[in-house]
Amino acid sequence: MNDGFHTAQRLIIVSNRLPFTVEQRDGRVEFKESAGGVATGLKSLLETMQDSLPHKPEYCWVGWPGATVSEKQKPAVMDRARAEYRSCPVFLSEEDFDKFYEGFCNKTIWPLFHYFPATAQYDENYWLQYQKVNEAFCATLLEFIGPDDVLWIHDYHLMLLPSLVRKRLPKIGIGFFLHIPFPQFEIYRLLPAQWRRGIIEGLLGADVVGFHTQDYAKYFLGCVQRILGYKQKLGQLLLDRRIVKVGAFPMGVDFGRFHGAALSPEVQQEIRQLRKSFGDTKIVLSVDRQDYSKGIVHRLEGYQSLLEKQPQWRGKVTLLMIVVPSRIGIRDYQGTKTHLEELVGKINGRFGAIDWTPVIYQYRSVPFETLVALYAMSDIALVTPLRDGMNLVAKEYIASRADKTGVLILSEMAGAARELAGAILINPNHRDEIAEALKLALEMRRQEQTQRIRLMQSRLRRYDVSRWATEFMAELFSIDPSSERPLPKPLTPATQTGLIQHYDRSLNRLLLLDYDGTLVRFAKYPQLAKPDRQLLNCLNHLGANPRNELVLLSGRDKATLENWFGSLPVGLAAEHGAWIKEREKAWEQLRPLCVEWKTSLRPILHAYADRIPGAWVEEKEFSLAFHHRPADEERGALGARELIDDLLALTANSDVQVLHGNKTVEVRNAGIHKGIVSQRWLLNCGSDFILAIGDDLTDEDMFTVLPAGAHSIRVGNGPTQARYYLRGPEDVLMLLDALIKGETICEPAQYAAAAVLHS
Repeated sequence: MNDGFHTAQRLIIVSNRLPFTVEQRDGRVEFKESAGGVATGLKSLLETMQDSLPHKPEYCWVGWPGATVSEKQKPAVMDRARAEYRSCPVFLSEEDFDKFYEGFCNKTIWPLFHYFPATAQYDENYWLQYQKVNEAFCATLLEFIGPDDVLWIHDYHLMLLPSLVRKRLPKIGIGFFLHIPFPQFEIYRLLPAQWRRGIIEGLLGADVVGFHTQDYAKYFLGCVQRILGYKQKLGQLLLDRRIVKVGAFPMGVDFGRFHGAALSPEVQQEIRQLRKSFGDTKIVLSVDRQDYSKGIVHRLEGYQSLLEKQPQWRGKVTLLMIVVPSRIGIRDYQGTKTHLEELVGKINGRFGAIDWTPVIYQYRSVPFETLVALYAMSDIALVTPLRDGMNLVAKEYIASRADKTGVLILSEMAGAARELAGAILINPNHRDEIAEALKLALEMRRQEQTQRIRLMQSRLRRYDVSRWATEFMAELFSIDPSSERPLPKPLTPATQTGLIQHYDRSLNRLLLLDYDGTLVRFAKYPQLAKPDRQLLNCLNHLGANPRNELVLLSGRDKATLENWFGSLPVGLAAEHGAWIKEREKAWEQLRPLCVEWKTSLRPILHAYADRIPGAWVEEKEFSLAFHHRPADEERGALGARELIDDLLALTANSDVQVLHGNKTVEVRNAGIHKGIVSQRWLLNCGSDFILAIGDDLTDEDMFTVLPAGAHSIRVGNGPTQARYYLRGPEDVLMLLDALIKGETICEPAQYAAAAVLHS
């Protein structure tokens, strides 16, 4: 596992391609720098990242070297890759790689995740090849990875890899970043069930899953909820033994590099030459890889619409279109190229003159200095992707505007649109909207251009590519690779004895108890879970003890709690704390709450209840609850996940919280929970003995605020903030009886017989 590469907390970058390509020439192996793509961006980042990260990790890069390498050549390639590029190649045949890359990656995932479902192909062989290559990457990693290493896996080619590594090395730190959009559930579900589940499970092998925008992160969390049922809280997914953090980390560009290059003498000279060749015409720049998702044809059609409707600009504006070759062998890309070239010819033939070419089209890549010169001399940048994870071209253009002029026209479908407030945002599907934006940009005064450019440059200077990496890596390095989400310990007879002894010698005790699922088992309908005489006697005995402050915290409405427990010497909290009643006092609200939201959300809950036989909606004073316990289990669970997805979308910007309970979905005012209510009693009573017992997610807020030394118990085993667990409400009643009687509970073998006494 250690071959000389390993140092403490080394960073392992894993991507589809390495920053170099191996080429075969006359039987010899040559290395050539890779051009474009994620690999190139990461390479420039890694060269400066060491100074910006507090941990300053060593790094190694793992990826495909770009060609088939014979067994005889592998040692030499491996040695040179390590020495010159700090890399470890994953050796694949070109046939295997092509089936993987041009198959599942670019004929299934790429079109689907970019919202081109009609273009996506669902070939079982593609999926099998995708699995095979991800396994090959895993096998290569396992050959040299060390226990202290941290993995940063990149992009859609390797979405199965986090889980594959996690299964072999459960304690290692893993981050994953997706550089393309993640789609909404209605698009994602077009994948066959096994595939969509496999991809989600693959990504959840990571400790941190990053996206360019909050929307993509939200869509991912929604898909996890509806496919696997995992609940999220503040961007954290609570798995069986782990927490997975999901967040947005907008990728920037190397602002200093682009801005500095634009001011260099070499680039300034090229700018002057370019300007001289174009004369006085306004230049609209279009730079993109050849890809149907980039909307290149749409921007041509928008430019054509400008020339049609604004004839005064004919001869005064030129569209300079640079199209970088990409994925040449794929049929859809070839079709895009053909259509593009036909449209360029049509526009030039219709509007061109002897001294003016409306569209200058170049199908090639350009060196860095020339690209910066094009950015710096163009009056307008036209960036119109139909869907894009981020789009760095837009940011590179702004960074290169050293003279603080220029106008950016940007598709609202690009991730960058969330950050670049000074751009003219357009819908790329509407050609007339593009034409109007071009007219506005061409006529924009220099002063307004400068104001917009300054605003965007200020953002990009602060949030550059180094900041992106630093924030992601800080999140990843903050995770203890060996830690797991804690599971509580069983409340053994020995532990129970200590708890009871503490109770006996205490003078001021606070007992915080949940009701449903804790003191009684869940019933098909809530009204059937009424307390029996034995439970009431138990609570009355505990509450009447002058040393005790007994509080029942429940999600039930206050009328029900008052009816059942109002005559007992106990404190009550209804609707998770919206209403509270201290012992021998009147009900009061914790704080004023609004209920206007119920008008718009109530019909949605009822619509889902109508669709699922057995489901029903409960209305409380400050909350609404969708119950599916009486319904078919599978159908009810699926309906609950879909309902949650809809509710989260509708309540994203409101002071409303959606809570997934035990076969319920509850909508309530945000900021009210059992933690806040518990703190009220904790602050007022000065207890020297605290016992809190609950069974679900709502009780975790209560467990979280307890002081050190408190006795916290979860009913049912599972991840929790509680210290101990009991198996069911029967065991809770036995514990409470033992407190009253001052005796220990039966041994585990006696549980079944003792439980009969409480039936």
